[in-house]
Amino acid sequence: MGGAARHVAAPVRAPRHRIPRRPVRLMNDQRQFFGHPRGLSTLFFTEMWERFSYYGMRGFLILYMTKALGFTDQHAGLAYGNYVSSVWLTPIIGGFIADRWLGQYRSVLIGGIIIALGHFTLAFHPLPFLYAGLTLIVLGTGLLKPNISTIVGSLYEPGDERRDAGFSIFYMGINLGAFLGPLIAGKLAQGVDWHLGFACAGVGMVFGLIQYVLGRHHLQPGIDRLDAQRRARLAAQTSGGTPQAPLTPEDWRRIGAVVVLFVFASLFWGAYEQAGSTLNLFADRYVHLELLGVTLYASWFVSIQAAFVILLSPIFAWLWVKLGPRQPSSPAKFALALLFVGVAFVLLIPAGSLAQSGVKVSPLWLVAAYFIQELGELCLSPVGLSLVTKLAPVRFVSLVMGIFFLSNAAGNWLAGWSARFISTVPLVTLFGVTAAVTIGAGVVLFLLLRPIRNLMGGVR
Repeated sequence: MGGAARHVAAPVRAPRHRIPRRPVRLMNDQRQFFGHPRGLSTLFFTEMWERFSYYGMRGFLILYMTKALGFTDQHAGLAYGNYVSSVWLTPIIGGFIADRWLGQYRSVLIGGIIIALGHFTLAFHPLPFLYAGLTLIVLGTGLLKPNISTIVGSLYEPGDERRDAGFSIFYMGINLGAFLGPLIAGKLAQGVDWHLGFACAGVGMVFGLIQYVLGRHHLQPGIDRLDAQRRARLAAQTSGGTPQAPLTPEDWRRIGAVVVLFVFASLFWGAYEQAGSTLNLFADRYVHLELLGVTLYASWFVSIQAAFVILLSPIFAWLWVKLGPRQPSSPAKFALALLFVGVAFVLLIPAGSLAQSGVKVSPLWLVAAYFIQELGELCLSPVGLSLVTKLAPVRFVSLVMGIFFLSNAAGNWLAGWSARFISTVPLVTLFGVTAAVTIGAGVVLFLLLRPIRNLMGGVR
């Protein structure tokens, strides 16, 4: 009860012209979208289109660098790693900006506009537009990413056990976008023109912005709650009143739990995000790109990866609700995620051996590996988002969410770094080292479950 209650401020009166009786409004909304607040649907589709643009472009970015721009593997891996890690670095700044000035709603809106401009900039041919466009996407994502997740958490009352299930549904929207983006933008980029793929990604972000603005009224309960907290804090500071109490020892212990889980999440993402780097190049160079008579594109494997999440997300959402208090703790789910992603790379070791013997391997090797990876992702990512909203001090929830996203930054940098070795290190070694590190980390995390739960102070 303590952790969930921390996410939503103690009742602050909402503006009368917006929500006369917030509890009634929430109860009326909460059954309108798969048994969850209606605002979840608005955020579901906003994030779906944003991820359509991001993964649609990411699916062919390293291929564009190596094939269209003539980058070496080392150069492309470095550039790719710097970009995707920066995408996850800026949310900590975006979280601070939202908490201090813009608020969550405006931060998401402005961030989406900047992202769309970035993709349209990439549609121009000269090389400088590549770096300008990627920079805009990095800045826009920093504003959008932590704050849209914070709004999701604000839709739920303290102690609402649907929160984890709600984040799993939200995460299904992420992966619906990740499924459609590479299929459509990847086909246009690799099959027609690279820059048409970039433009397609920009159009997707515009669609997301349109429905986000149109669906604002469904978000109003959560927005009002978050804005009231921010205004009250700023009013106390600017009027010379007594500032909010400093963080308590319990607050610091819970933040410590976030930091510990951050380390293990970084290792998970370092393996998982190789889908856009090492495994993307592996698919392009070593996989027989035809299945059942259908010609495949290397970027499409990101869509296959996302398809499994779309299929599995409702099952996991149902499972966590069904298990209720009997479900594994959040740190245990993180440990399971590391084991799953490690096993996926164990499966790729024989595929790498066959590939380096001169045989084009079946795409089913990657399909099977991605299925196992997604079991791990669903144990970690939506659970991690939900956990941060429960552990973070309420006035710093967006900031702590941004800090947690640094695990994605570290992992994506590792994924880009690993791509540098695909042409210089045997594939068996490359896949084997990744498997050993992640499985070992999962075992260590299982051994640390008790002290981590103590830091969390009763939050599961």
